[in-house]
Amino acid sequence: MSNPKIWLVTGASSGFGRAIAQDAIAAGDTVVAVARRTAALDDLVAAHPDRIEAISLDVTDTARIEEVVADVVARHGRIDVLVNNAGRTQVGAIEETTDAELRQLFDLHLFGPAALIKAVLPHMRAQRGGAIVQLSSVGGQLSFAGFGAYSATKFALEGLSEALAAEVRPFGIKVLVVEPGAFRTGLFGPGAAYFSTENPAYDATAGDTRRMVADGDGTQPGDPAKAAAAIRTALEADNPPLRLPLGDDAVDAILGHLDTVRSELHEWEKVSRATTFDDE
Repeated sequence: MSNPKIWLVTGASSGFGRAIAQDAIAAGDTVVAVARRTAALDDLVAAHPDRIEAISLDVTDTARIEEVVADVVARHGRIDVLVNNAGRTQVGAIEETTDAELRQLFDLHLFGPAALIKAVLPHMRAQRGGAIVQLSSVGGQLSFAGFGAYSATKFALEGLSEALAAEVRPFGIKVLVVEPGAFRTGLFGPGAAYFSTENPAYDATAGDTRRMVADGDGTQPGDPAKAAAAIRTALEADNPPLRLPLGDDAVDAILGHLDTVRSELHEWEKVSRATTFDDE
């Protein structure tokens, strides 16, 4: 990516979104920073008025997304990189999670990003290039007690993204799924982490996750600025990966999970294969 690019970054007011925006500005690119509350971006806009603009948008407002994307293209001429980053943490056992909570999380983590993808793709196809960055999580590859709803949305996003990558590759469009572990993004902070109403029956399982999140803000090992740099490195690679885990914890957890899946598959392979018709 040697030429200046136009980035559209959602959830840009904090965490990964802000770090990605700052990295793009430092590289000489232009950022359209999307956030529900743009006041948190005032300092960046004041410092780099020719490199960043802030747009107020709730990505769950899918009816407005096409209008916003069309406006950005009309004023900037193109969108080179879409970063679907807007999101939040949610903790709760499956039984604790209400239908409304689950649907709201899918609106934020799946349907909003899908609407943004569909809005930018005609422009990227016309310009024969671009990149779509999907902020998933280590929880998009594996899950554990208390993170079922969160992981369900990220699993869905990864499934969509894997198919998307195959569909848009002929047009020169890259898809990068980012799978961070624990980073100091503020998602665990007061007022940011969302907890379903607690059921004491799950104190020893989902409860452990609830306490980890409640006590973990500010102690996560991951640096969002280094994550942004890693994302840029992957996008600039001649052969970029589809999935990019970030952090020792993410790499270790995913490798361990893959070993478990492989071991279980081998253990039950005979039973799994003995399900075809006996036609011979």
